[in-house]
Amino acid sequence: MKRKFKKVPKDKETGVAKKYLSGAKNKSAKAAEIKKTAAAYKRGEFIDIKAVSKSRTKQDESKTTKRKNKKDTKRKGR
Repeated sequence: MKRKFKKVPKDKETGVAKKYLSGAKNKSAKAAEIKKTAAAYKRGEFIDIKAVSKSRTKQDESKTTKRKNKKDTKRKGR
């Protein structure tokens, strides 16, 4: 018996799962990049994972902030 998987909500315009496009500045560009990488993977071509990761984070809308050092979390008097 073949396994059945739950249907995932997809973007109507691009056909890519919505969770991959959430928070993107340009959703169509991110979807195109995802589709291009998927097609290359299926053909067995080399994929530069570092470059793909960099481009996807560059398209992300959220801004990263520098983490502040937290004070010593160890409890005193234990």
